[in-house]
Amino acid sequence: MVFTLQRYIFRDLLRVFLLATVGLTLILSLGGILRPVQEYGVGPRQVLHILIYFMPITLTFVLPMAALFASALIYGRFAVDNELDACRASGVGLLTLIYPGFMLALMVAIANLLLSFHVMPYFVHLAEKSLKADAKQILFRNILRKGYYGLPPDFRYFIYADYADAANNTLYGIVVVQRENDRVKRIDTAEAARVQFDTRDKSSEMQLVIQNARQIGAAANDYWVEIGSLLLKKEFGSLLGDKIKFKKVEEMKKIRADLMQFGPIRTAAGKTYTQLAAELLARDLGETLHAGRGSFYELRNAQRSIRLSATACALDKEMVVTLTPPVLVEEYDPRIGVRLRRLTCDKAEIYVEEDPADPRLGLNLHGVRDEDGGGLGTQYVVPDLALPDKIKQGLQRGPVLDVVSSPARVESLLGGPPSSILARFQAALRRVMGMVDAALQSEMSSRLVFGIGCIPMILIGIALGIIQKGGHLLGAFGASCVPAAVLGAAIITGKRLTENVDRGGSSGVLVMWGGVAFLILLTVLIYRRLLRQ
Repeated sequence: MVFTLQRYIFRDLLRVFLLATVGLTLILSLGGILRPVQEYGVGPRQVLHILIYFMPITLTFVLPMAALFASALIYGRFAVDNELDACRASGVGLLTLIYPGFMLALMVAIANLLLSFHVMPYFVHLAEKSLKADAKQILFRNILRKGYYGLPPDFRYFIYADYADAANNTLYGIVVVQRENDRVKRIDTAEAARVQFDTRDKSSEMQLVIQNARQIGAAANDYWVEIGSLLLKKEFGSLLGDKIKFKKVEEMKKIRADLMQFGPIRTAAGKTYTQLAAELLARDLGETLHAGRGSFYELRNAQRSIRLSATACALDKEMVVTLTPPVLVEEYDPRIGVRLRRLTCDKAEIYVEEDPADPRLGLNLHGVRDEDGGGLGTQYVVPDLALPDKIKQGLQRGPVLDVVSSPARVESLLGGPPSSILARFQAALRRVMGMVDAALQSEMSSRLVFGIGCIPMILIGIALGIIQKGGHLLGAFGASCVPAAVLGAAIITGKRLTENVDRGGSSGVLVMWGGVAFLILLTVLIYRRLLRQ
């Protein structure tokens, strides 16, 4: 008889629980896909895929609330109809009647832990792959609809075009704007450009093949300059945001073992690495220039060799070495050893491209005068120059993150303290590393707390449903939401404390587990009262 009674209660619990889960999941999933639809301009087929992929994310939060609602409603009705009193009068104990609700709570807790640690990150990864597989359609659809598209995740590059021909992978009337610190850093423009996509598991790279390109910098005295053919490689990165909360437990372990596995740290380390390369270049260049009159510094690529001389050099911009005039530049063809031109200019800059795998250099000359009578105009750009071998060897003394995050190693490479720019990049990198470490600790604890906290939360809903039998049944659900809100507040507060790298994370973890302890204590007190009745 007892088993029949428990099965009867569990059947009612499961029916209400499933109905509430389906309804809440559909409503919240539709709300969750609004951002990707608005931000990336995805099509109808992609909307359906994203809706399916986002359901496990929604279920992580829906399951506890649906179980809480079902428990308060069913046990409240059980008490209102005097079925609870009849069972207890027949010798059936309260804990025996609570057993179906406890089993539901245990199932929800296990499902929640599986969803948060494994299923939800997996489906986010599938949604990411689906969006990246349609990167071409997203780009062309946005340009056709809005006339431009900003490349995620940091939106440092914006592509404007008058017309997009998706069939031929071509953009017409193209303008590419590069931003840095909310300011325009560089503008490239051309009549047409071909678009190529290389979609991989963790990234999606877009290549713009631009012919007859023109370029201008951000300075007031910069001029438009013809630079011929240009290949721009830009990585889409993570379209849904590279965040710890979307990582599997295995991925979090890998990130903890190697922080360069995480996108934001890889980006911050890349900037620091590039600035370090610029400072090593400035030091090496300065030593050559100070060696004496007539000393030349040589930069090479496959097609040309550049020999330059200047009074001095300085680091007054990020990833840029400024040469002090008078600047003399001689360009040679290394294959035949013939000088192509001899230039003087009023201003010259060597910029380092942000690519930790293979940093490349570019030479930008302003107010150019060709001493051989070639008439080059006001500006001349020499792109795609290789970093000197001496500097490469210094940079490759260890892993990128180990090299750039250690003040001692940076000072050893530079032979002195870094510039204020590099010191700022290093401080930002160390701060990001601390934030990621804190986020890993916070995310692991919050997922465990939320999953385990489902059990006392649902048990409290059962008890309040029985206690509130004299009132409205939904009142019991409303009252049981208060302990749930306390647990949510403890998790949110604990995460913020944990992720605050200035205060340390131990107090935040204690706050999160304190929320679970409070619910367990409240559960014990409430059931002591019920058992005495």
